[in-house]
Amino acid sequence: MNNKPDMDDTGKTPIRVELADEAATAALAARVSARARPGDVFALSGPLGSGKTVFARAFINARTRTPQEIPSPTFTLVQGYEFPNAEGAIPVYHFDLFRIENADETAELGMDDAFAGGISLIEWPDRLDARLPADRLEVSLDQGPSPDSRLASLVGHGLWRARLETLSPEVTGDD
Repeated sequence: MNNKPDMDDTGKTPIRVELADEAATAALAARVSARARPGDVFALSGPLGSGKTVFARAFINARTRTPQEIPSPTFTLVQGYEFPNAEGAIPVYHFDLFRIENADETAELGMDDAFAGGISLIEWPDRLDARLPADRLEVSLDQGPSPDSRLASLVGHGLWRARLETLSPEVTGDD
């Protein structure tokens, strides 16, 4: 993996990671998942086929004792999971907003409750506009130099900015 920091267009310093294949994308998601806690929001962006759902599935499966089939919520818009652990069951919500035209259409998805007490993974977060929480980790995925590779860019917003700096070596696998 290659970790290259520089400034993005918002003035934040992203962590950039080159992912060789789908397994590397899943490994990154598992490392991020291990550090997630209630109230965390992960905004997953990138073009169709960039690996957002691969990331979300691996993130969710990293929280299970037994890996399971994780369906894409493209048509249901949200899929919820609860996996018991030492702290009790922490709900994980996987939102896919591809079919949403504007933020008003998300009003009945229970996002506010998810943001308050669960862990939220949001594909196509740009559909939320101002409803996207200020405290979030943005994970952008793009095509890498080879057909199977991806380039990931992680940017922390709000409280995630400092958290990402302290977790950088662990999350990128450079520890």
